[in-house]
Amino acid sequence: MQILSGKSMPRRSFLRGVGATVALPYLDAMVPAFSGLGKNGGSAAAADKTRLVCIESVHGAAGSNAWGATKNLWAPAGVGHDFELIADGALPSLEPWRKYLTIVSNTDVRMAEAFEAPEIGGDHFRSSAVFLTQSHPKQTQGSDLYVGTSLDQLYARRYGKDTAIPSMQLCIENLDQAGGCYYNYACAYTDTISWASPNEPLPMIRNPRVAFDLLFGAGKNASDRMSRRQANQSILDWIVGEVAGLKRDLGPADRQRVDKYLEDVRELERRIQAVEARNSTGEVRELPEAAAGIPDSFEEHMKLMFDFQVLAFQSDMTRVFSFKTGRDASSRAYPESGTNKGFHPASHHGGREAAILDFNMINRYHVSMLPYFLDKLKNTMEGDKDLLEKTVIMYGSPMADANLHNHRRCPLLLLGHGNGQIAGNMHLKAPDGTPMANVMLSLMHKLGLDDMKSFGDSTGEFALSV
Repeated sequence: MQILSGKSMPRRSFLRGVGATVALPYLDAMVPAFSGLGKNGGSAAAADKTRLVCIESVHGAAGSNAWGATKNLWAPAGVGHDFELIADGALPSLEPWRKYLTIVSNTDVRMAEAFEAPEIGGDHFRSSAVFLTQSHPKQTQGSDLYVGTSLDQLYARRYGKDTAIPSMQLCIENLDQAGGCYYNYACAYTDTISWASPNEPLPMIRNPRVAFDLLFGAGKNASDRMSRRQANQSILDWIVGEVAGLKRDLGPADRQRVDKYLEDVRELERRIQAVEARNSTGEVRELPEAAAGIPDSFEEHMKLMFDFQVLAFQSDMTRVFSFKTGRDASSRAYPESGTNKGFHPASHHGGREAAILDFNMINRYHVSMLPYFLDKLKNTMEGDKDLLEKTVIMYGSPMADANLHNHRRCPLLLLGHGNGQIAGNMHLKAPDGTPMANVMLSLMHKLGLDDMKSFGDSTGEFALSV
C-alpha cells in the first residue's frame, strides 16, 4: 500500500490503455505520507491552484439599456452586501449562490468602440476580440491581425504551463467562418475570445465529442475512434485492467473517489453517444449544419460543456477555460426563455419597454444555465475543499445596450471564491467611466499575477471588496 510505505502517487497520474489515457483526480494517495508537507507542499500544493473560467455572453443585456438600468434588470439597486436580485431581472437564478457572487456594474469596454470613421458599424466584429484583451482590434481582412493577448492566456502562461493542456477554448455556436467578415474585419476577431498573442487567435471547440477525445486521448487516430464508436465501446473498456490494478493499491476512500470519477467520465461519454445517435437518424435537425456530436438543444449543449470542464479540473489536465456561448448576430431562438424571438432581433428592441423585457427573458435564461455548473463544482471535492472554492468564473459581455451597439454599463459578474481571493455576496458599482480592464487587472493581481502593471486600457486597480 502506498500510504503505509511512505510513498505517494504523483499528482499527474494516468490510467493508460490501447488508445486511451485517463488522468486521475486528486487522491489521498497523492499526499506524501509522513512528510509533514501537508497541503503546503508536494502534490497537495498543486491541488490548490486556482482555476479560471472566462465566459462571454455576447451582445450586452437588457439591463444595460437606459430604461432597463432604472428597472435593475441587471445591476441591483443596492450596493455592497445589501442588494436584491429581483425576480424580473436577469439574475434571480443566482440568488441561492449569492455567497459566491460578485456583481461588478457600470464598467465600460471602450476598446470595442469605433475609433475611426471606417470602423463605424463594425461592433459585432470587434466585440468578442475585445472582451478578454480589452484592446482595440486592427481593422483588416488579411493575416495581419492585431488586438492583444487575452486575460485567460496571461493566466495560462503562469499557471497552466505545468498541466498537460495549458488552456482550452470552447464555444456553443458555429464559428467556422474563415476569411473576411463584414466592415472589413477578419472573422478571427469574432470567432474566438482567446488570443495567445496580439496576432494569434486560438481556435474554439464546439463539438463535445472533439473536446472529450482531446481530454481523454480517446483513440490513436480518427479511424480508431470511429471504430470504437461504431462498436459502442467506452474508453473505459480499454483501461479495465489498469483500473483494477490501481484500486488494489488504494484505500477505501480513494477507491470510492476513483469509482465516482470514472462513473462521471462514462456518463458524459454516454450522453455524447446519445446525442450522436439521435442526430444520425436522418431526421430534420434544428441545427442542420452542426456535427452529429453537437446537440440541437442549447441547454443540453451547455451542460455537456460544463460537465466537461469539471472533469478537466478534477484531473488537472487544464486549469483555464474560455467559453464563448453565442454570436452577436445569431438569430437563434430560445423558446424555453419565455419568448420565441430570435436573439439578435430581440436585442434590437428599439427602446420599447415590452421589447426590452423580451430581450431580458433571453438574458435571464442564459444566466440560468450557470447554477448547473456551480452545483457541479460545489459537489466536487479536491482535498479538503470543493472546486467552487478553488475557481473563479468571470461572466460578462463587451457590449452594453445591444440596441445602440454601445459599450457603456457592460454586464459583468464573478462567481466562486478563487481560493479565498474573492469574498462573494457583493455588488460593486464602479464610478462612471471606469474601464472593465481595471476589474480584470485587479482580478489577475488577486490570482497571483501581481507583477502586471496594466492590462488593455486600464487606468488603475479596482477594489474587488468593500
